[in-house]
Amino acid sequence: MTPAGPEDVPAEFIRALRSLRAVTVRPEVILDEVSGPARLAPYSAALTAEVRTARRSVNAAELASGRFVVLYDPAGQEAWEGRFRLVTLVRASLEHEVGADPLLAEVAWSWFHDALASAGLDAHAAGGTVTRVLSQSFGALEVREEQSELELRASWTSTGEDLGPHLRAWATLLCTVAGLPPLPEGVVALGPRR
Repeated sequence: MTPAGPEDVPAEFIRALRSLRAVTVRPEVILDEVSGPARLAPYSAALTAEVRTARRSVNAAELASGRFVVLYDPAGQEAWEGRFRLVTLVRASLEHEVGADPLLAEVAWSWFHDALASAGLDAHAAGGTVTRVLSQSFGALEVREEQSELELRASWTSTGEDLGPHLRAWATLLCTVAGLPPLPEGVVALGPRR
């Protein structure tokens, strides 16, 4: 199978990708384009993101990271209930007390639904997992503090080609998992003083 050239890419998929380019995210979120997975759908695109304490500082700590994947099948897929499927991954280190909370998985899944709702979206045909990892070191590594990490994987179907709201919802989810306070609409976050 040979890869499709630009002239072979469906117009609907191109319009969907253009809707992503129009999205503005918080300054703490750094987006990069990467190759989409080749085997999950005839057409795909992907973005990675890091949420940092300060966008341009070398010393900025990473608060969360993730991947946003757009899958497109012009014929649609029955399991997707549509032609566009969005697949996401969000990872973050947590304070140990938060990671040990028995309700963390349910709370993290509610963050996913809240992020979509805040963008006016429905989690159509949504599914996913929340994984938490609690690490305790021993022996020569015993001086390390206990670590807790959260990984949220989710997928859902867009019922239209405007994927901008979906990307904004994912960026909101990243910031929530990173522990950043929400910003009211129209308010811009100020960076740290120099």
